[in-house]
Amino acid sequence: MTQAPAEGTDIQWLLQPIGQAAQRGPEHFEHSVRKGVELADYAAELGDQADELTTLFPGGRARFWGSVRAKKESHGKNKAIDGTRPGDEVLFYAKGSFIARATVVATFRNRALAEKIWDLDKDGNPWEYMVALDDVVEISVPARRILERLNYKGGHVQSLIQVTAANTRRLRPMLDNPDDLTPPLPEQPVIPRQKRPAPGLGREDVLRRVGGLNTFVQPDGSPARHKPLALLWAIGRLTAGHERLARWEEFEAEVGSLLDEFGGEHDRRTPEYPFWHLRSSGVWEVQGIDAANGFKPTAAALRAAKARAGFSSDAAKQLERALTRARAVGRLHSTYFAESGIDKDVLLDRVGLGGYKSASGRRTDAPAVPGPVDRRSVTGTRPDRDRSLPDDVKILHEDRCQVCGQQLETRDSHYSEAAHIQGLASPHLGPDVLENLLCLCPNHHKQFDHFGIYIDVDWAVRNTRSGEQVGTLTLIPEHRIDPEYVEYHRDLCLHSW
Repeated sequence: MTQAPAEGTDIQWLLQPIGQAAQRGPEHFEHSVRKGVELADYAAELGDQADELTTLFPGGRARFWGSVRAKKESHGKNKAIDGTRPGDEVLFYAKGSFIARATVVATFRNRALAEKIWDLDKDGNPWEYMVALDDVVEISVPARRILERLNYKGGHVQSLIQVTAANTRRLRPMLDNPDDLTPPLPEQPVIPRQKRPAPGLGREDVLRRVGGLNTFVQPDGSPARHKPLALLWAIGRLTAGHERLARWEEFEAEVGSLLDEFGGEHDRRTPEYPFWHLRSSGVWEVQGIDAANGFKPTAAALRAAKARAGFSSDAAKQLERALTRARAVGRLHSTYFAESGIDKDVLLDRVGLGGYKSASGRRTDAPAVPGPVDRRSVTGTRPDRDRSLPDDVKILHEDRCQVCGQQLETRDSHYSEAAHIQGLASPHLGPDVLENLLCLCPNHHKQFDHFGIYIDVDWAVRNTRSGEQVGTLTLIPEHRIDPEYVEYHRDLCLHSW
């Protein structure tokens, strides 16, 4: 057991996430840090540490936390475990904030004690690298600004991180006096009270409305396809970067062709029907022509009025978000086309959404799939990629796959592949940043790209079909992965269309 800090030793911070509910992290924090444990209840497991711990906690109640070493010895977590010293301060992290701070009074290893206090983790390991804590103080300090100063720009703590003494001294005022660092708001002018505007549509509002369209029921009991085809087409327009409102002439030609190819046996080629009647969905608007006394405009009237239609601004704003867009496309297909016999891939290709077949998306140089839908003339673009990022992620992980840990040897070096979690190409339109990259071996890259494996909320890698765990994603402090991109990929894997 290591205790009694050296005279004049500089204090370091240890940033410690408490973990997800599925890992029982909040439960363990409540038990062994917030409440503490009675040493007398663990007399058989204390072993050689009994006398030292009894001296440190004369009242008999001790507070403990523990860790499991990372498999990769050079992992930053192992450096933090080995470098922890009495006198250092642990900052416990949960849901974007530091929720407690505590002083380390001893460090030791005790497998039996750890297993008795916390049981085993999901991989069958005990938190045997333990720290004894004193001076536990609960706080509520947003973590983002402190993490940004440490170059953890996403604002998340995913694993145990050691902060140097110099950085601890530099950033301590942000923890001790967080309010002092927030400039006061300027005095606001008094504005007369007005009627509060109605709140905009949220993601679930949009998904609920596209999945609950008021459609005509065909004689065979299936829903008419006018409205869902129009919405898929409009999502394809947004994804391609077009304006949310389309001219009637464009809508008539392209949605009309979709009805010719994908309409049901009893669906007539009447694109004016969805152009006008989608207004009842709550996600659609028509401009240029007014409704009065039950007036239903004809195709000629829409042309004469230079009418335009498309998603409302609120709905379009939600559908600009990749996860909402993917779920809306999935909802439309599963609700209105799953039993139709239409080839999903062909349909999505026709509306410009064929990239959902893989995590990387549609190749920017891929030719348009031939078909009856008139193609819009657009200027092709490629994602503006940072060519150094793939090398960066490979260097950080020393060419080891984050799923299986393999380091493939070549004659002169090693080989690995950089994989974007949320693909850069359409329709995913993910960002080209380090937080959106993984270092994978070719096999796991191919599986990941074709939705054969996904990463769950606890960073376990699972087989999409069976749900069985095939590994745990290797995480290092130097490479932060944004959970938002992981959620997007996971959603595509698990929401079957």
